This record gives sequence, structure tokens and C-alpha cells, in this order.
Amino acid sequence: MSFPHRLLPLAFLTLLGCQSPKIEPAAPVALRDLSRDLFHLGVAINAEQITGDDRIGADIVATQFDSITAENAMKWQHLQPAPGRFEFALADRFVALGRREGKQVIGHTLMWHSQTPAWVFQNTDGSEVSREELLRRLREHIRTVVGRYKGQIAGWDVVNEAIRDEDGTLRTDKPWYRILGEEGIFAAFAAAHEADPEAELYYNDYSLENPAKRAGVLKLVQAIRARGLHIDGIGSQGHYLLKSPTAAEIDTSITDLASTGLKVMFTELDVTVLPRPDHYLGAEIGKVFAQAPELDPYRDGLPADRQAELARRYAEIFAVFAKHHRSITRVTVWGVTDRTSWLNGWPIRGRTDYPVLFDRAGAPKPAFESVRDTLRRARDDR
Repeated sequence: MSFPHRLLPLAFLTLLGCQSPKIEPAAPVALRDLSRDLFHLGVAINAEQITGDDRIGADIVATQFDSITAENAMKWQHLQPAPGRFEFALADRFVALGRREGKQVIGHTLMWHSQTPAWVFQNTDGSEVSREELLRRLREHIRTVVGRYKGQIAGWDVVNEAIRDEDGTLRTDKPWYRILGEEGIFAAFAAAHEADPEAELYYNDYSLENPAKRAGVLKLVQAIRARGLHIDGIGSQGHYLLKSPTAAEIDTSITDLASTGLKVMFTELDVTVLPRPDHYLGAEIGKVFAQAPELDPYRDGLPADRQAELARRYAEIFAVFAKHHRSITRVTVWGVTDRTSWLNGWPIRGRTDYPVLFDRAGAPKPAFESVRDTLRRARDDR
């Protein structure tokens, strides 16, 4: 009498000379799979991750996220460093990577007061350019860049950080807005929509949990719409501290932003574990403070209790996002690993920070596990 192998104990199979079935370990569930029914889960990637020179980072991007943003490759200083000289090689590779891996591709950013070359605002003799010429340069840049990637970019951060932290007014201390005022913003949205009518267009800013700044952004968005211009969403950057803003403040900000009827997205999420000088809560890249040992306390590693605190903070933040999943269309973590995070160099150069979900070696942190568990619970509760 013969028995099917599947009914025999493993010891009998061995005596019969049969190979035991190979059991592959189950692959860990990726964050992008857990967030799929809630919102896109994205990450900002740098040049080495785009090219694959950072193999560990590139593998994390490939397996964990379904949306990518170019951290720097699509900013003006990289795309058009000199008048009329466009350099698209790295941006082309970024877009090709996203399309090859089937990811949502986000363009960042078309109009920003930082990382824009000085020549944009100057005549050849160094004098300030006229309003008409600056509008021409802005439109030409946007039409060239957006037109090149027409049909390949899901959405653009058209205008970045135009509103002051303190009072929600326009940054007229910056040349874009000193010379053009709001007209430059209107021109940017018009040119982007003209170049690719199918791409989503966003306004992007930080500290929108601050009521005064949020009110300024909402006023600006209303002005854009009043002009009959196309805008799809508001990006809230989410450069957070361990205790600020509170979960309640984040919750309120989402409710207010969503009340516009526009899509809401968290575009640059990270959580610093380091102290901030002067209790500064913003994310103005031009603000730099002096170094001091007490402001860089974790150069030799993050203690376990602080790792746990960071994990709890990420769980708290993602629980708020999950609550508002009908309004939030994307959450993008700003950086793949702690090693490559911009917060190691800002607002104090050379510090050692631990703000994202993977450590310097590319291993998932307790913060990763807390986000995974929070997303799983949110998915299961739907």
C-alpha cells in the first residue's frame, strides 16, 4: 500500500530518501502594502539612490515605498544652473527609475526662494532684473521642465514656501516676491498647467500647524483659485520635533486644509531627536545656528529610551494621518536613511540626527516597526 508523500511524517520521508519540502521564510510586509488603501507612502531620494550607487538605499526605496520625490535633482540650480543651459541627466534617471518601478513620481520644486541661482534675478551687469524679464524666465523654465516630463510626473510642487512663519504674509524679503508679488505665483501655476494639463499641481509649505501661517497659506490658495487657476492640493511638509507640534495641532491643521476641498499631503516628513536653538520650530533652510556640544548629544548613537520615544512619536503621527485618510492622498518621508537625512546638516552643520525610519546601515528602526504596526491596525480597522 502506498501513501502520498504529503501524508508521511518527515522522518519517514528521510528514510525513504525523499527531499523534505523547502520552506521559504515569509517576506516582511512592506509599508507600501499596508498603506495602499489609505494613501500613497513615498520617500525623497538623493542622487546616489537615483543612480543606484547607494545600493542599500535604492533597495529600501524599491521595496518599501510606492511614491518618490526628487530631494534635489529637480530644483532650479540643478536643472538650469546658467541661463538657457538645462542639465536633465539626473532628473531623467529619476523619472525613469520611478516609471521602471511603477511608482508615483513627484516633481519638486518649480519656484522656491532657495536653491535658485543668483543669475535668475540679475541682469548681466549685476543689477536687479525687471519684473517683465523675471516673469519671462520663470515661465520659460517651468514650460521647459514640465513640458519635458509631460505625462510622466504625477504631480508638481509648483511653489514652495512662499509664506512667512511669523504672520502668514508673503515673503517679500525674497526676490521672487519682492519683484513679482503674488503675480509670480499665479504665473507659475498657469505655466505648469499649460505645459502638462494632466499633472496635479500643489502648493507646498512647512509649519502649517501654526494657525497664523496656515491662515496665510489658505488665503494664498483662495487667491490662486479666484484667478481661475488650476491647483489640486496643499502639501504640508511635516518637519516635526519629538513633542511639537502636538497630535491635536496636526489633526486641526488637516481639518482646516481639507476644508478647502483640495487634496492634502504630507510631503517632507521627518522627526528630529535633537534640541533646537532658540526653540525654533520652523524649517527655513537659510536659518543656521552655531555649533555647541549640548546641541549634538547623540554622536555615539541614540539611546534605547530615545529610540522608543521616537517610535511612539511616529506611531502618534501616523495614527492622525490614518484618521484623515479620506483627505490625505500621500505621506512622503524626507530621506531614506538617517545617514542621508538633511537634518544632519541643518540647522546646525555636522550634527548626528536620527529622524527617519531606517538607521545609518539601512536597518529598520523601532520607528519603522511602530509605523508598520499603526498602518496595519488602520488597515484592519477599515
